[in-house]
Amino acid sequence: MQNVALVVGARGVIGTNLVEHLASLADWRVIGLSRRGGVDVPGKVRHLAVDLLDPADTQAKLAELSEVTHVFYVAYQDRPTWAELVPPNLAMLVNVVDAIEPVAKGLRHISLMQGYKVYGAHLGPFKTPAREDDPPHLPPEFNVDQQQFLEARQVGKAWDWSALRPSVVGGVALGNPMNLAVAIAVYASLSKELGVPLRFPGKLGAYDALLEVTDAGLLAKAAVWAATAPAAANQAFNIANGDLFRWSELWPKIARWFEMDVAPPLQMSLQDVMVDKEPAWKQLQATHGLAATSFAEVSSWPFADFVFGWDYDVFADGSKARRAGFHEYVATDEMFFRAFAELRRQRVIPQ
Repeated sequence: MQNVALVVGARGVIGTNLVEHLASLADWRVIGLSRRGGVDVPGKVRHLAVDLLDPADTQAKLAELSEVTHVFYVAYQDRPTWAELVPPNLAMLVNVVDAIEPVAKGLRHISLMQGYKVYGAHLGPFKTPAREDDPPHLPPEFNVDQQQFLEARQVGKAWDWSALRPSVVGGVALGNPMNLAVAIAVYASLSKELGVPLRFPGKLGAYDALLEVTDAGLLAKAAVWAATAPAAANQAFNIANGDLFRWSELWPKIARWFEMDVAPPLQMSLQDVMVDKEPAWKQLQATHGLAATSFAEVSSWPFADFVFGWDYDVFADGSKARRAGFHEYVATDEMFFRAFAELRRQRVIPQ
């Protein structure tokens, strides 16, 4: 049976890797939704540009997608405060489900992408390892609202849902507000070009906190598994690489990969220190013959500051997914090195 995936948010770091993974599978076709659209792959991938915050545009663009069997919702709209995140992110999901459910009569699954914000990881120290049945925290939290909407909508329906909860996702997708691997690569490249050692820029306590991250390719495999495995129906799963690390161990390895000296941590806001670095970025591009990638496309500095500010443990229990049948693992250092190598291949950062 041919599976037809509707990937909502197809141009972000999660969506890009999910589209590529689905396209590599023989029994899947992919329709990607994003604000900008994308390049089609005949017979495998079709992209549509849509404003998900506009119910009329969403209805019009999805009206003929009757062949869709699985929806993978990975879209996200950023806002300045946690409370402001709720209305747009809930509205986009509601608009998609309202548009696709009446026309896709063979709909079998809706996959929702969440994160450790469900556990309050963004608010401060929280119970670790976090587990899927941990009690909720005081709202607002759009991930929780989205799941509650899906749970209520699914009652009595032929389709089921799943919710995946990754940690920080590692991968390569430019122009993304939450891309730690790209932020580290650009920070390291600029530091090397300016002749300074690679210093960890976060809080001192964050250097020794216990963390985990999630490879975007691993997350794509987990999403397809959860969307097709009967044991995963109507459940949430933590998905991470399967190893834990401390920046104090990983940071020197990153410095060696870039052939740089490492120096003691020095707390600084990358959002602040990168304000004047666009000329240095352009000079680095000219010196090394790099692609004409704008500084804005590689700037995820507020997100990097956020992650590097975690001076408390951030990890979850991933055993529920393993017990249900998902057994993939990724070494975190290798995940970062692959991302850096891909950025070099694309001539975003120098050799």
